[in-house]
Amino acid sequence: MTTINVGLADLPESADVLVIGLGITGAGVALDAASRGLSVVAVDAHDVAFGTSRWSSKLVHGGLRYLARGQVDVAHESAVERGILMQTTAPHLIRALPMLMPLTPEVTRVQGGLARVGLRLGDLLRLGARTGRETLPRPRRIGVTETLTLASVVRPDGLRGGLLSWDGQLEDDARLVLAVARTAVAHGAHVHTRVRVSEPTGTGAVLTDTRTGESRTVRARTVINAAGVWAGDLVEEIRLRPSRGTHLVLRKDTLPGVRCAIMAPVPGASNRFVFALPQPDETFYVGLTDEEVDEIPDVPEPPEEDIEFLLRVLNTTLRQDVRRDQVIGAYAGLRPLLDSGSTTADISRKHAVLVSRTGVVTVVGGKLTAYRRMAQDAVDRAVTEAGLTAGSCRTASLPLLGAGSPTELAALDAPARLVRRFGTEAPAVLANAVEVTGLPEAELLAPIAPGLHATLAELVFGVTHEGAATVEDLLDRRTRIGLVPADRELAVPAAEKVLGLVGG
Repeated sequence: MTTINVGLADLPESADVLVIGLGITGAGVALDAASRGLSVVAVDAHDVAFGTSRWSSKLVHGGLRYLARGQVDVAHESAVERGILMQTTAPHLIRALPMLMPLTPEVTRVQGGLARVGLRLGDLLRLGARTGRETLPRPRRIGVTETLTLASVVRPDGLRGGLLSWDGQLEDDARLVLAVARTAVAHGAHVHTRVRVSEPTGTGAVLTDTRTGESRTVRARTVINAAGVWAGDLVEEIRLRPSRGTHLVLRKDTLPGVRCAIMAPVPGASNRFVFALPQPDETFYVGLTDEEVDEIPDVPEPPEEDIEFLLRVLNTTLRQDVRRDQVIGAYAGLRPLLDSGSTTADISRKHAVLVSRTGVVTVVGGKLTAYRRMAQDAVDRAVTEAGLTAGSCRTASLPLLGAGSPTELAALDAPARLVRRFGTEAPAVLANAVEVTGLPEAELLAPIAPGLHATLAELVFGVTHEGAATVEDLLDRRTRIGLVPADRELAVPAAEKVLGLVGG
């Protein structure tokens, strides 16, 4: 059974590869290594997608921002990886999102012209990545009427129309991490949460169950550190310079009638925007910032100055300002950026793969979109350093659990929400809930509280198959209810009920 485990129970004493961290990169490393035929143990001190991977914009970028900086190779890689995700590995979790840049008076004609050129070059990247137009339509200039039809909240005074482009949007970044981790389990990896690593070397580490305090040493032929912003806590040579990205959460009716993402240019900056991104749960995420930080807490808090900045920029585009009291939630993530002056690194496509004096392979930097390539590079390096016999990387053509074509997904006999979040596994999610709880389907598929969309069926699956052991696991990572404090309060009884029923 493709189940994520909690604690040290059933964890092997040795493996070819020990992976530290179960964010998107660590989960990707576990899948890459397991699919090459290597034995894998992958652990996290907290939970799957506990850190930066759950705090993203939920976008799968095509690399346009890198292109604007002249980093053609980075842009091409992003476009390639986006295409792989959308067409092969996770088409059930990603859909095309229209992105509208209104040409307001704040956007000069020169800036608008440069943006149009950038979108054309971005479409060439799409073409070079072999991503079909049925996946991502062609960008184009649109008139005032169509701009206001897509986003009637845009300020009409002096509006010259807009630029419409398309990018990939995740159903949920944490769900992508879970799908990758469970696919790694399907290929033989042992994936365990609530297991903290200490004393890592190239041949193993001490693992401690954070719930019981029990410790044991696990031997490995290679150890890969994918702990993100905490990577430097495990390997002293790693020097990181994290930056904070903050997002706001708004209700859908705060921006009524909006049928696309809105891009608001940051005044005085070139190629930097604040995005208002519509979400499947009838909210908008507004982000994001880029501020250097000195401390690395387990859960970063968005400061008030970030919130004020995002509202100020977004409101330059709108006919009616979004007020501070309309912000119903906010979150911040820390990017694990490498301080390249501290050590010699094998820098590749904005991520780095390094080997410590004790033989630990560390992968840091990069973007969520390129996680698969980051994992490939890390495993390639680890295999070489340790002299392992392994197959070649398979993940570019390896669908994740639940992946299916639009035709396959449309033919499923399951609720649309479960199909969006679990793909072809949706019928099994419901059947599992019926089997383990004995509750009727109607109760399992009903919203868990007024105004919420999550169901008991998916919470049950979170416990039985996805390693959820606490209310926080269910509300903050198996679903995203916890992003809105008021919604969290409504959902706690249902989460507690499921944990009681299933024995999590």
